[in-house]
Amino acid sequence: MSGAPPGAEPGAPLDPRPVAPPDAVGAVAAAAWRFRWQVELEAEVRFARLAGRIERLGAAPALVEVARRASADEARHAAHCARLAAWLGQPVPASPPPPPPDVAPSGLEEEDALTYELVAACCVTESESVAVLTALLPAARDPALRAALHELAEDEVIHARLGWAWLAVAAARGRTAFLGPHLPAMLRGTADDELFGPADAASEEPALLALGVLPHATKRELFVRSLEEVVFPGLEGAGVDTAAARWWLAGRKAAGGTAR
Repeated sequence: MSGAPPGAEPGAPLDPRPVAPPDAVGAVAAAAWRFRWQVELEAEVRFARLAGRIERLGAAPALVEVARRASADEARHAAHCARLAAWLGQPVPASPPPPPPDVAPSGLEEEDALTYELVAACCVTESESVAVLTALLPAARDPALRAALHELAEDEVIHARLGWAWLAVAAARGRTAFLGPHLPAMLRGTADDELFGPADAASEEPALLALGVLPHATKRELFVRSLEEVVFPGLEGAGVDTAAARWWLAGRKAAGGTAR
C-alpha cells in the first residue's frame, strides 16, 4: 500500500494509484470494504439505540456508557472503511444506509427483546468480527492497514464484552432460556447462504489477505470455529440451550448453504 494510511484522520487524502493485486482481486476487496462501511454505519445506529434502551431499563450506567462509546467507535470504523473502499476503486454512496430494523422477534417482553438484540449484535456478530480481524492482522504486511485492523479489533473486543456482560445479568435473573429456540433465526441473520455456498476464483485468492479481506473458504471456516469455540460455549455458560443452533450449523455445513 502507498499514500496516506487507511487509518489516517477522516478526510485525509489517499493515493489514487492502483494497488498491486489484479483488478478482480482488488474489486473483491473494495466491495468487502464498501459492505463493511454499511455494516459499521448500521452498527452505529444500533448501538445508540441499544444505549437508550439499556438506560431506560435502569441498568448499570457503565453498560450504557459502553454502548454509547460503541456507537461512536462504529462511526469511526465506517470512515476507515469508506476511505479504503474509495482507495480500492469503489467509493461509498454519498448518503448513509437507512437505519437498521430491530432484529428481536415480536412478542418478547422489553427486557428479553433487549437481551436478544445484544446477544445478536455483540455475542454473535462482534465476537465473529473479533475472530476475523485477529486472523487478518498477521497477514497485513502494510503497517497502515495493520494499524487500522488493530484499532478495529481492539474496539470490537469491547463491543463483544458488552453483550456478554448483559447476558450475565440476564442469566442471574433467570431470563436467558428463552433464547435457545430463537438461535437459528438469529444466526440466519448473521450468515447468509453465500457464506456456505461456492465462490468465484477471485474471492478465494490469498492476495486478498494483503488488503484486509479473508478468502471465502477461510471466512467460512472461521465463522464455524468461532461459533463452536466461543459463542456456543459462552451461551451455554449463561444457561442457553444451543442444541437448535448446533443443529442449524450442522445442516448448513452438510448442505453447503441450504437454508434451514
